Amino acid sequence: MSRPAFFDLDGTLVDRQSAYNDAVTDLCRRHRFTQDIEHWLLTELADRANAADFTRMHDTFGLAVPGAQLWREYVDLMAAAVTCRPEVLEGLARLRAAAWTIGIVTNGASDIQRAKLSATGLADLVDGVAVSGDLEIRKPDRRLFELAASRCEVRLADGGWMVGDNPTGDIGGGHQVGLRTVWLRGRPWPDGLRAAHHVVDDVTDAITILLNETE
Repeated sequence: MSRPAFFDLDGTLVDRQSAYNDAVTDLCRRHRFTQDIEHWLLTELADRANAADFTRMHDTFGLAVPGAQLWREYVDLMAAAVTCRPEVLEGLARLRAAAWTIGIVTNGASDIQRAKLSATGLADLVDGVAVSGDLEIRKPDRRLFELAASRCEVRLADGGWMVGDNPTGDIGGGHQVGLRTVWLRGRPWPDGLRAAHHVVDDVTDAITILLNETE
């Protein structure tokens, strides 16, 4: 029987931080935006970005370029900048070969998250994707995990794993739907949150744990 493993995207499978810095720099250079606009973008988009942010930027600075166009350009620049390390792609391929079902559960706007998955090659290695923008809800909302399971054609009631770097969204969210969890350490751990089943420094270590479960 196939085993489900759900992964977070940003900060887990891909490095959003460096890609977002590059995308903002390239966007500002392309339009010759001032330093205050670049600073605004780096501040406002630090945790997440969506089309409404670029409408706000357009209105705040009275830009000639429409916010919707700037958002489309940013999505393309992010897709071009984001990378997934070869060893991560290889690890996911090994999981699939070992009869694991792989799902993505990620917060973010649907178009930008799917652009990242396509550009990095991750889209070819996963069975289902649930993005918070699909339902306008965010992890740890259990409905996002249920959507991912449905798209992977598995049942959360049958168990599985959640791997991610966000203690509340990934680990707390995984626990509430009955998944075992692997946390990529880095963010502060909130008081009172139930511990993850495993703690690792890199997603490849998490993949190794899952592969050992197969044996």
